[in-house]
Amino acid sequence: MDELDLAFADESESPDSPPSPADAPQIADLIVSYLEDIGVEYVFGIPGGAIEPLYNALARSSRRGGPRPVVSRHEAGAAFMADGYARETGKLGVCIATSGPGATNLITGIACAHDSNIPVLAITGLPTLPSFGRNALQESSSISVNSVAMFRHCTRYNSLISHPDQLERKLINAIMSTRQAPGGAAHLSIPLDILRTPLKHAAPTYDLSRLLRQKVSLVDDQAVRELHEDIRRAHRIVFLIGAACGEAIEAIMELIERTGALFVTTPDAKGLINPRHPSYCGVFGFGGHSSADELLADTPDLLLAFGTGFAELISGNRCDELLGEHLVHIDSSEENLLRTPMARQHVRGRILSVCQRLLELLDANPGPIVRPGLDTRALSAQSRISYYRPEAMDSDAVPIKPQRLMKMLSEHCPPTTRFFADIGNSMVWTAHYLEPGSGRHQPSRQENSDILRQPSGAANWLRLIMEFCPMGWAIGSAIGAARGNPDSPVVCITGDGAYLMSGQEITVAAQEGLPVIFVVLNDAAYGMVKHGQRLAKAEQIGAELPHIDYRRLAEAMGISGHVIESPQDLEALDFATLFQRKGPTLLDVRVDPEEVPPMSLRMKALGTMT
Repeated sequence: MDELDLAFADESESPDSPPSPADAPQIADLIVSYLEDIGVEYVFGIPGGAIEPLYNALARSSRRGGPRPVVSRHEAGAAFMADGYARETGKLGVCIATSGPGATNLITGIACAHDSNIPVLAITGLPTLPSFGRNALQESSSISVNSVAMFRHCTRYNSLISHPDQLERKLINAIMSTRQAPGGAAHLSIPLDILRTPLKHAAPTYDLSRLLRQKVSLVDDQAVRELHEDIRRAHRIVFLIGAACGEAIEAIMELIERTGALFVTTPDAKGLINPRHPSYCGVFGFGGHSSADELLADTPDLLLAFGTGFAELISGNRCDELLGEHLVHIDSSEENLLRTPMARQHVRGRILSVCQRLLELLDANPGPIVRPGLDTRALSAQSRISYYRPEAMDSDAVPIKPQRLMKMLSEHCPPTTRFFADIGNSMVWTAHYLEPGSGRHQPSRQENSDILRQPSGAANWLRLIMEFCPMGWAIGSAIGAARGNPDSPVVCITGDGAYLMSGQEITVAAQEGLPVIFVVLNDAAYGMVKHGQRLAKAEQIGAELPHIDYRRLAEAMGISGHVIESPQDLEALDFATLFQRKGPTLLDVRVDPEEVPPMSLRMKALGTMT
């Protein structure tokens, strides 16, 4: 963002300052009032001239205990933070930016939230309406660099507010659109003079909380009854759990236990379940386990897929090959259902409601369901998961093996830790090896519930993204989650390439006093690019990065850092103390650069591996 624009940033007045014209309620105050009414506590962004009235309103709001701003270092980081805040709290994530480059910098983060169906509202400023087309500073109006047009294809609602009387209706529409299945992002572009317009009435006209109250969704009861009959007849049932199953996970797990089924998860849904469940066969998809592939390839009588769109990194574009006519797809998202035309049945409706109805039908027909060849008692002593190079998980080699690092993080972090994994090798190692609280003891039912609990009620101890996948997402998202829920430990696992893109956001965690642990996998390379080129026998080009001491970078910012070269270095850290700090910690982990992650699915999708 242009430094000239920052010169216009708001300097909040102290409570003892004399009244100024800017203290009079404006349209910007009405926006903040609506956010306050629906429980939004933080707004992420960077100040600028075209958005100044909104920062004035946030300053006034902060003094009365309402929403306050969290200032990022780049607007994409602000959008990532809003994304993480929404995932953790279940509330609307809000990010704001000035006109021109401020708005365009938001687009990557908004596209990511939209593609992941996360409710995020972006508000961007514009110069005053009379200045449109007159080369105003950082102009991005419809007759210049058209930022509204740029947001059109990465939002569910996108509009310019050209008159003060449009504000409430369009704001309500934008926020409500983020909650419509399957969810996503919205954008409002508001000229400076509209934001400054004096209010005709101080209070919001509409009860937004009531409008957003979740209703019980309609369910195709006939389809559910047919599925119930299929379940009772089937001998081999497999459940595939996707990322949209958060609120329904307890009901899904009860169905698994009631039907004697085995189950797998997509990579982005691994955090919804206890990976030590005796019926769990691993992750299906990128970074996944051969045990999951083999289970699906062994032609179950019935494959029940819940809440997934079967993106490339989940299926490797192999839906027809692996799933075929045995697939029943249960989802509230028509977009997801459109991706499985080969399915024998689609069951439309809110996933929780479908599962509750299935349980009711099972209760009404209490006869035993026998699954030949499945004895979960025998399974409880051993895992069904096939790990790639499991011997590396116990290696004492230097530099540290990524597999050993994941195992040790699993053992040393509290069971309630929220892990965020960035795109690249970080995501692959994490999806394959990370397990919360492993190595300590088998958790009780209550402890397992604690592992999976978060304020929104949608459990997820591991967060990663599977479609748009911008590098650096985990850095901002982890900060947003920690800001939204400071009671849960947060760990961000990122690569050195992603850290060089977005690592400056660590200073936001420092400024906010958030004890996030940033684990930087330092192999001096874009690791996935390097290993992908080798596996494909392609030219070795563009993957090298400089050797950097990230601990010293952190210390230059006043942030505690440690270099980790061996398992012993990691063992020496007191994680309980790190999570109690009033600020972040950076771990510069020198991982073995020659360890190849389990990434064959990506190579097959690219057509570079058979």
